[in-house]
Amino acid sequence: MTFLLRMCERLNGKLDGVSVRDQNLNTTSLCSLLSSLNFIPFPWETMDKQNSTFGLWRTQSDQLPQMLSEPSAGGDSGNTGGDETHSRRRSSGGGTHSRKSSRQMVFASPGRSGGGGTHIRKTRSDQMKFELDDVGSGTALSRASSASFGFSFPFTGFTMPPDDIADSRTYDDDISEDLEGGTRKKFEIEPTLPIFLKFKEVSYKIVIKGITSTLEKDVLNGISGAVSPGEVLALMGPSGSGKTTLLSLLGGRLTNPDPGGSITYNDQPYSKFLKSRIGFVTQDDILFPHLTVKETLTYAALLRLPKTLTKQEKEKRASDVIRELGLDRCQDTMIGGSFVRGVSGGERKRVCIGLEIIINPSLLFLDEPTSGLDSTTALRIIELLQDIAETQKTVLTTIHQPSSRLFHKFDKLILLGKGNLLYFGKASEAMLHFSSIGCSPLIAMNPAEFLLDLANGNINEASVPPELQDMVGNSQTETKCEKPTPTVVHDYLVEAYETRVAEETKKELMVPAPLDDDIKSNVQSMKREWGANWREQYSILFWRGLKERQHDYFSWLRVTQVLVTAVILGLLWWRSQVHSPNELDNQAGLLFFIAVFWAFFPVFTAIFTFPQERAMLNKERAADMYRLSAYFLARTTSDLPLDLFLPMLFLLVVYFMAGLRLTAGSFFLTMVTLFLCIVAAQGLGLAIGAMLTDMKKATTLASVTVMAFMLAGGYFVKDVPIFIAWLRYLSFNYHTYRLLLKVQYETISPVIDGIRLDSGLKEATALGIMVFGYRLLAYLSLRRMKIG
Repeated sequence: MTFLLRMCERLNGKLDGVSVRDQNLNTTSLCSLLSSLNFIPFPWETMDKQNSTFGLWRTQSDQLPQMLSEPSAGGDSGNTGGDETHSRRRSSGGGTHSRKSSRQMVFASPGRSGGGGTHIRKTRSDQMKFELDDVGSGTALSRASSASFGFSFPFTGFTMPPDDIADSRTYDDDISEDLEGGTRKKFEIEPTLPIFLKFKEVSYKIVIKGITSTLEKDVLNGISGAVSPGEVLALMGPSGSGKTTLLSLLGGRLTNPDPGGSITYNDQPYSKFLKSRIGFVTQDDILFPHLTVKETLTYAALLRLPKTLTKQEKEKRASDVIRELGLDRCQDTMIGGSFVRGVSGGERKRVCIGLEIIINPSLLFLDEPTSGLDSTTALRIIELLQDIAETQKTVLTTIHQPSSRLFHKFDKLILLGKGNLLYFGKASEAMLHFSSIGCSPLIAMNPAEFLLDLANGNINEASVPPELQDMVGNSQTETKCEKPTPTVVHDYLVEAYETRVAEETKKELMVPAPLDDDIKSNVQSMKREWGANWREQYSILFWRGLKERQHDYFSWLRVTQVLVTAVILGLLWWRSQVHSPNELDNQAGLLFFIAVFWAFFPVFTAIFTFPQERAMLNKERAADMYRLSAYFLARTTSDLPLDLFLPMLFLLVVYFMAGLRLTAGSFFLTMVTLFLCIVAAQGLGLAIGAMLTDMKKATTLASVTVMAFMLAGGYFVKDVPIFIAWLRYLSFNYHTYRLLLKVQYETISPVIDGIRLDSGLKEATALGIMVFGYRLLAYLSLRRMKIG
């Protein structure tokens, strides 16, 4: 009772009129009073004094602070430093800002030694609990802090028998925890080559070509800054301010046209070697929708990790990343997309981050990683970036409109407005800078919102500096305005930064990176480092493509389309057997339709291949995941097994219903002819899609081409004019139709409609040339695009 009253006296005025000598305050009323102050004792009154068990105290989850461990006054001073191993202290305006993990909070206790001590950690309900190991060992509970009132009180003399501890244990440190479940494990990744990134007077222009004129537009104007290993730099600004452009320039993803200024990595210019040291997470989640989380990360590990690692080691690395990112529960779930149900938005974003950190990059760039996520998930993503930075990684991220919690997680900040630099420095000092130039918020608000208002030229909720008022007063066109226009505000902020902060930034950029010359020279290597040889790249991409596209090929819609068409044809040409040349005309129409259908169908499937996969191809080639030749060959050959299924199903229905030539040789040759036609038509579709990445243009060109080939196929027009006769030799319909006639009717007549039924070697050779020729054209078109 006395202990509780003494504790109450430390509430600093929260319990007016209550003292130790107040005899009218009993235990029940005191517990009720403490409960109203968000302190909930349980189970207090039923405690068994013989077993010396004690009541655990916990605070409400919405009032939990993020605290660093602090040594107890009566504890062992030799162990007070161990709890601060993962804390990084940064000075901010004379104060101290500590970076810490929000996954597990450790509190020192009296008599703590070795692995003992009292640990307080977050559970899935976000409540603080005391681990029971230290309680049973006789260690006294030292101190608990309240987020609401900021006081502490001692617990002394409570112990618990070991048997009770074993029965009460419910938490295990080895349990995998999910980021979205309330707690997460400390993200651990091995150190790598530290890279100091500096950029000075970076500018970038784009050329807008009109019908009659050409216009140059400035996207970035003289942007300078620096970020070191262990820091997180945030790029903030309104939409269209140049955040993504700057991030792409710094990440080496945007080189045409050449930017102005200088960008150095450990005081060296960009080189191809850095591709294997840079991770770049794009704003759009570019993933294969039909692959699972585990398959996506495993294929990336097999392609990107060094050749010195075995396949088993690469797969283990992928599993480690899955566990570290808290993706265990969804590792066997498909990624999903617009029309495919899959993982959540936060999980998809973590998969994208995992694809980049799997190579242990020195530099990590992220383009708006929190867009579309709720505030809690966004906070955990940023905390994940903090943990990555703590392993001496350099992290840069663009962010659109962060919450106040997110804003205070950043080490450095760049604020952009209309392509100009409005602020660069410590994020914690941004508000001080704008206050020093007379721009202070008039109401309590999120610092990020205030900065974005300033970047937009909106100072309706901010104080107006005298200089700005003078500028408005001296303007003849704006004398009637109470507030300065956004243009005037923007010019004032740019001038204020250049006069107050820019010189300090330039001095900082002149300081060389604190690294040895040997380490600096490493980033100058021009040799590419492939994670796998050409054969391994082809094999990995082949099986990945087969697994991804089997869902499209075997979709019920496509199978139904082919089967319904086959049944209709079989009914229309039901048992139309041919025994003489006079009966050929009826069945020849069926053969020509088969040739046209299996030319038209693959063309319009293949033209969408490269336009749809161009974003993925650009992303993976920019990261040097594989050679373009390995991708192209794997992409085209992985379709071949799938291309055999539907034609075989189609032919099994039509061939016997229509009563075509019932011999094994004829059926086999008909299948081979049809397969050659499909592969040749698919090559044409790939070539058109590679030359014209615009889907509307590609579809239009394919329609005209297929129609011309069909008309020149030799069925509608027998006597083609000499000046257009060359077109039929380019038509796969023409060669396929002639081959089908020779396979079916070589025993009936040597000549049919002027077509001599010879061995068919000439037509087969022509189709073979088309198979390789169209694909070579498609490959050269991809090369011309300079992807990656």
